[in-house]
Formats: sequence, C-alpha cells, structure tokens
Amino acid sequence: MNFIPISAHFSYLASQVPPMELGISSYCLIGRPLAETLDTLSEITDLIEVMDEGPHLITDPAVFESYSQDFVIHAPYHGMNIASLFEGIRRASVEVMIDCFAIAAEIGAPVVMHPGYHAWNTEKEAADRQFRISLHQLQESAADHSLTFWFENMGELNYFHFRTPDDIPSLGDSGFCLDCGHANLNRCLPAFLDTDFSHMHIHDNDGRRDTHNAVGEGTIDFRPVMTALERTGATAVLEVKDLEGVLRSREVLDRL
Repeated sequence: MNFIPISAHFSYLASQVPPMELGISSYCLIGRPLAETLDTLSEITDLIEVMDEGPHLITDPAVFESYSQDFVIHAPYHGMNIASLFEGIRRASVEVMIDCFAIAAEIGAPVVMHPGYHAWNTEKEAADRQFRISLHQLQESAADHSLTFWFENMGELNYFHFRTPDDIPSLGDSGFCLDCGHANLNRCLPAFLDTDFSHMHIHDNDGRRDTHNAVGEGTIDFRPVMTALERTGATAVLEVKDLEGVLRSREVLDRL
C-alpha cells in the first residue's frame, strides 16, 4: 500500500504555531508507518513520544539514527498485564517491558508503561502482590540498562491499578507520568497537579470518555495544568488523537 506523504498538508499550519516546549506523541499518526511519522513530527517538535504499538512497534532502533530529537518510548500495553494473577502472563509482560528497556537504552529514552489491572475486586490484593514482584524486576532491569521508567495513571475503570494520587506510594521509588485526561475521568486532576510528577500526557475529554480530544474540546482547565508543569519542570507531550488536534492544542495553550 502506498501512503501519501502528509508533511506538506500541515507545513503551513505548523509554521503559524509558535514553538512550545511540548513534545508530541506518535499516537496522533498511529495509522501511518513509524518512519513517516518520525519524519513528520521531527519537523515541528524536539520531543517525540513513540507509541510502541501497532504500526509504530519498534523492531530496530536504527530507525532513530537520523533524528536529533529527544525521545520517550511508550511501552506496549495491549495484552500486557504486569499485575496478572496468571504467573505466565505476568512474566511474559515483564519480559516485553524489559525488551522495550533494551531498545530505549540504545537511544537514551525513558519509558512510560501501564501498571496493570485485576479482573475481579476480590483479586486486587493478590494483584497488588504480583505488581510488587514485577516492580522489583523492572527496577533491577532499569538499573542494568541505566534508564528511567514511569508508570502512567489510568482511566476510570475500577480494575485499573494507579488511578488516583492515593496510589502513588505503591509505585515505590519509580516516578510517574501524569495523564491529564485519565485524571479528569477520575475527578482527581487538581490533586494530581499538586504532586511531583516526572512526565505528562496532555489531552482533553468531557469527563466521561477517554477520547483524547484536542485541548479546549473538553472540560479540563489547562491553566493550572500548565502552572503545575512549569513548577515541576517535567517533560510533556500532546497525546491527541490526530495531528490537526495537536496543532490546535498548541495554539490554545500558547494563548493561556
């Protein structure tokens, strides 16, 4: 299948947007090949978070060699559960994360990952124990690879681990990525903004569905978000569902 280059479609619009210290997640172009996505995003940002999934699954770190940008890697998450009560699934999920660490270490990138989930409320305590085992193994591997990894706070479904600031102590010494949209779904974004997060995912929603809308197209007030980002000095990326929305988000945030 031949893909039509998309850089030209957005070159004029991007040139009208003042530069900001915000990166962009490859999620906005997840339907395009990774190399084409990197070409497009490298024209408009110095920080790219690669969604290591689907068409953007990283099979060879050499794909990054021609770019001067900084990168963050979002580890695979579909089918992954580092808190699974099925030990084979837990071990396999940790192995996938460690494989991601190896690639990230080659390009000097930190890694964002999901913290796992449980299927039934009665399993939460056991799943927490499984998570702690995985956490220890991941911390050992991260030290071996000399890299940093962060857990992302999850959406509103009860079976997810790490949904509110009350869950931060369970992460141990690991930092975390504050996902603004997920925090909005759990009605706890203001509380999260008072914490010391290391990285941020920026997108909007209506407080009911995880739609990854452009900034200004949901119910989040981004003025305190940007104040908290400045306070912490954390890195941040726009994790919006399409490139047009990314560019609109940059325009809105620049006016705040």
